[in-house]
Amino acid sequence: MEATGTDEVEKIKSKFMSAWHNMKYSWVLKTKTYFSRNSPVFLLGKCYHFKTDESGELSTDGSNFDKINTEISGNVEEFRKDFISRIWLTYREEFPQIKGSALTTDCGWGCTLRTGQMLLAQGLMLHFLGRAWVWPDALDIDNSDSESWTAHTVKKLTASFEASLTAEREPKILSNHHQGTLKRNCDDNEMQNEVYHRKIISWFGDSPLAAFGLHQLIEYGKKSGKLAGDWYGPAVVAHILRKAVEEARDPELQGVTVYVAQDCTVYSSDVIDRQCSFMDSGKADTKAVIILVPVRLGGERTNMDYLEFVKGILSLEYCVGIIGGKPKQSYYFAGFQDDSLIYMDPHYCQSFVDVSIKDFPLESFHCPSPKKMSFKKMDPSCTIGFYCRTVQDFEKASEEITKMLKSSSKEKYPLFTFVKGHSRDYDFASSPLHEENDLFSEDEKKRLKRFSTEEFVLL
Repeated sequence: MEATGTDEVEKIKSKFMSAWHNMKYSWVLKTKTYFSRNSPVFLLGKCYHFKTDESGELSTDGSNFDKINTEISGNVEEFRKDFISRIWLTYREEFPQIKGSALTTDCGWGCTLRTGQMLLAQGLMLHFLGRAWVWPDALDIDNSDSESWTAHTVKKLTASFEASLTAEREPKILSNHHQGTLKRNCDDNEMQNEVYHRKIISWFGDSPLAAFGLHQLIEYGKKSGKLAGDWYGPAVVAHILRKAVEEARDPELQGVTVYVAQDCTVYSSDVIDRQCSFMDSGKADTKAVIILVPVRLGGERTNMDYLEFVKGILSLEYCVGIIGGKPKQSYYFAGFQDDSLIYMDPHYCQSFVDVSIKDFPLESFHCPSPKKMSFKKMDPSCTIGFYCRTVQDFEKASEEITKMLKSSSKEKYPLFTFVKGHSRDYDFASSPLHEENDLFSEDEKKRLKRFSTEEFVLL
């Protein structure tokens, strides 16, 4: 009887917390975002123009697209399709209990892990799908009636969640979508892309077995002294992502590696060593690399002198975004317009979706509306990400970014640097490619503990 009573209390507590999270975090999709018609919009290296003869602002919630001429509407549509196609990872609740805790949600503490997941997901999308890929069904979640895009989407999300929780293979809300999919004349390439699209999302599922799921990331975080429920900084998350990719056992992931810059320095030989390391298949081949650079854009507040550099970085197609945000509130920055950054917000509590189910609903993994924030409100602590498919791509990127760093730096020292050689050549302990027994070396543990307080040396 006592156990039954405890279970009932836990159920009531769970329902209360679910209601609280829905109330606290539901505002994320309810606010409108406005874009100027007169300034270009950049999204992960792609540029979109909304310019018209009329002045004013344009809302991206779908409520006034009919007022735009055909030519401009097409460009807006392309931007929306591109943005919606990015993978959106948010707070979740009612997922399997995290090992060593009673937590079944990351609401209130997991936002930086979620933005880190989004950055890594974009890197994997570049690797498997390419930058030109867009989700064919991205605009299917659009407004078809008089209701707003957001309200319509939320209704579809709710139905999708209910379907996933009851393990339905084909939710009713998706019936039209499935019919459309059957009618669509997909070529082999498009079908293959959809397989990778689903596979990438499944790697970030909220279950202990998912390679880059919250459960696995928390396990790696424990090595740096972080526990479930703690707040994670962008630098710590960068190292956790590196370990997660190194430890991933899926054969598809053996062609990707992650390098984390040491003390704002990218050591070129260390990066190339990672790219040229032997594949698990036993044959020598080059790996694609995702380079993560933890930096600080100022002291207590972000230095506006860094704005042009950040905009330059987000203008590169091989940029995979920035893990950043406002103080104690992490966002995934993916673009900009004028002096405002475009981001995806993880602070939206959604129900657990079982990605192991065939044809699991995809809507909740794609953000229906972009958000904007003034650059001056950005927390100075962040991690910048790049993707390079080959060694040649890395060498080209390092030259391009170095020029950008020099031209944008008003101070004597740039924000970070690319240096030829290995880190060991400069009396730094290099991170071995194959570590035994422990996931983090002693040098890495020290660095992670320092990063966990978000302290940086300002030059």
